[in-house]
Amino acid sequence: MIDAGEAVHVVLGRLKKLPAGGRLELLTWKRDRSLVFVRQADGRVLVEERGFRNQEYTVEPGRLRKLLRTLLKREFPRSRRIRVLVHGLGP
Repeated sequence: MIDAGEAVHVVLGRLKKLPAGGRLELLTWKRDRSLVFVRQADGRVLVEERGFRNQEYTVEPGRLRKLLRTLLKREFPRSRRIRVLVHGLGP
């Protein structure tokens, strides 16, 4: 669990460390809404929005910060704490 105010910084930092194909998932406390980030081999990031809207975005790393802020406001409007799950990190 991370504070919502730190989410942008934490997500961008963890995405840099993910291998290609690795997934980072942000969930509400009730786990009814989520954002999933999948690092692709070409360096871009696939973002899956599951909640108020169900959409997918493929963005360059430089444009991710602005998209992330927008999605956090939409999917986690009142959340103070956000669950973070990391998939795809090897031993």
